[in-house]
Amino acid sequence: MKIIYTFSDEHIKQVHQLYKEVWWGKERTLKDTFECVRGSQICIGIIGADGNLIAFTRIISDFIYKAIIFDVIVSSARRGSGLGQTLMELVRSHDRLKKVKHFELYCLPEMESFYARLGFSTEVGGIHLMRSINN
Repeated sequence: MKIIYTFSDEHIKQVHQLYKEVWWGKERTLKDTFECVRGSQICIGIIGADGNLIAFTRIISDFIYKAIIFDVIVSSARRGSGLGQTLMELVRSHDRLKKVKHFELYCLPEMESFYARLGFSTEVGGIHLMRSINN
């Protein structure tokens, strides 16, 4: 296993393939994936023994108060092997994120117990997620 923080064009193509494995990422285009990865402040990947990307996440932060974790993906063939937990440990121990007060993320209800074991909670002081669609 190898950890990467810099993504080559080939790595970004592999991120795009990981998006194809999750229902919420299937519609993402390769072009948008390039822009998304290049526009994120921190990206973390795990490369398997075969040299291919097997796990990915990205983070946007002010590096003091908030860090929002996006797109935590583990290759379908490797789910349940601890790579998701490894990704989250890499986020929390990243040099640029060590001073951050709150880590936040979106997750599906079936993933709440996984993230709860890592210290995340749905109790966020009455705050609600709000969204506006940019037409």
